[in-house]
Amino acid sequence: MRKTSAALASLSLALVALTGCSAAPTFSGAACDRAASTSGIEDIATITGDVGTAPDVEVFTPIGADKSAFNDLVVGDGPALTSPTQSAVIEFSLFSGNTGELIAGTAYEDDQAQLVSIDYWAQRVPAFGAALECATGGSRVLAVITPEDFGAENLAGFELEEDESVIAVFDVTKTFPSRADGAPQYNDAAGMPTVVRAPDGRPGIIVPASAAPTGLEVQTLLKGDGAKIAEDDQVLVNYTGVTWDEKTVFDSSWDRSAATFDLAGLIPGFSQGLVGQTVGSQVLLVIPPELGYGEAGSGAVPANATLVFVVDILGINPPASPQQ
Repeated sequence: MRKTSAALASLSLALVALTGCSAAPTFSGAACDRAASTSGIEDIATITGDVGTAPDVEVFTPIGADKSAFNDLVVGDGPALTSPTQSAVIEFSLFSGNTGELIAGTAYEDDQAQLVSIDYWAQRVPAFGAALECATGGSRVLAVITPEDFGAENLAGFELEEDESVIAVFDVTKTFPSRADGAPQYNDAAGMPTVVRAPDGRPGIIVPASAAPTGLEVQTLLKGDGAKIAEDDQVLVNYTGVTWDEKTVFDSSWDRSAATFDLAGLIPGFSQGLVGQTVGSQVLLVIPPELGYGEAGSGAVPANATLVFVVDILGINPPASPQQ
């Protein structure tokens, strides 16, 4: 367990009270202008150290703020966080605006890193989400959070004054894409489902009226140039699953956030279809019942159902996600 679990638990106390606060990110998407949103607050503290290591921070206290603001101290060249559910490794340190003392922080250690999303932070403190929207992998972000935006329950949980601002330093050490970005591939689509994509990458699956294939069918729709998946890997994916006969979606990670799976623990057709594929690829899988949930079915999947999945492969062996 991470040494910061108590801090995160305290932050989560304000989830209900702060949800919907005006400071939450708006997610204007890839076109958002990150530079125009920064505020030039870098003079409130001296911060040294490399991104991804615990920073040495001297806050020029006391710090008061009329509104929450942020500034990019280092701009990385990794993928930008343009989706609220996009996965990233984000280390953080929080400091008292009155004393400059460290009040919470992550371990800045690879073996304790966890995947989070902007939505994860925005649920706890919406101004954190606003500070991270459109940040790129490899960036260091300085933020000052007003007591109103940090929330009374959070202030009490960290034993801060009611009128005390909070200084945050975020290191976006790694970002994962939210969608496959590989090159389109030609496939003979006769008798196979058709896949269309929304602007954000979410797939739509059109299942034909013909009979389902009797064996496992695998088509690479987009071919990524990343690492190749092995049978004992864990994978980070976005996926949508549809039943062939009902032609209805029974599960989709796009409604939550990207999912991390141990291939060895999946239904055979899913794992067999992904082994040998590359990161950045989008794959269409048609899985017969004997390689899926069989006669028993599962949840919204009826017995003897042929399954159709569209899977965007985002990464291999990523850190685990924290429990919500």
